[in-house]
Amino acid sequence: MSLQLGSIAPDFEQASTEGTIRFHEWAGRSWVILFSHPKDFTPVCTTELGVVAQLKPEFDKRGVKPIALSVDDVDSHKRWTVDIEETQRTKLNYPILADVDRKVSTLYGMIHPQASDTLTVRSVFIIDPNKKIRLTLTYPASTGRNFDELLRVIDSLQLTDDHAVATPANWKDGDEVVIVPSIQDPEVLAQKFPKGYNAVRPYLRLTPQPNR
Repeated sequence: MSLQLGSIAPDFEQASTEGTIRFHEWAGRSWVILFSHPKDFTPVCTTELGVVAQLKPEFDKRGVKPIALSVDDVDSHKRWTVDIEETQRTKLNYPILADVDRKVSTLYGMIHPQASDTLTVRSVFIIDPNKKIRLTLTYPASTGRNFDELLRVIDSLQLTDDHAVATPANWKDGDEVVIVPSIQDPEVLAQKFPKGYNAVRPYLRLTPQPNR
């Protein structure tokens, strides 16, 4: 069965560029972004790994641990790291899992036989502190990921976990948000949203972001 939103992210033990990782133990109570690569020494992946390294302070600020995966071994990863750091002008500051036996790729459904029966597609999993999968994305091998968008999703998930709101199309941190339809009691609305709200329609109520 394929992993779905709300599924518990499978645990595993696997070698990485930072030693053996026992995934659930390594994740602890942090959020995690796990993203896969078809193989080492590929051009788009090189840029992606560099961007995540550059964005590491943004992930840290949100309590998110990045971890990458590629199907080659640790020695290959370490050689590739030299290229990544030189070409992307950054220090690689998070682990890359080695998945030579395809154990993690198989657990997470990262190999799509109609695309390739040996290479992972560009999969992304955002996992919360309860080890639940909160987002999955699958990109074709030719298309690099937008990590600014993934940070935006993390902002939305963390905000909506703590407040009774949802985020509208193209929302960015600091924009207005939507009050969830289940809240109708005027006293509860006044308590939860003291800044007030604009009822564009009875089901579409915009309010300033509660944690701002």
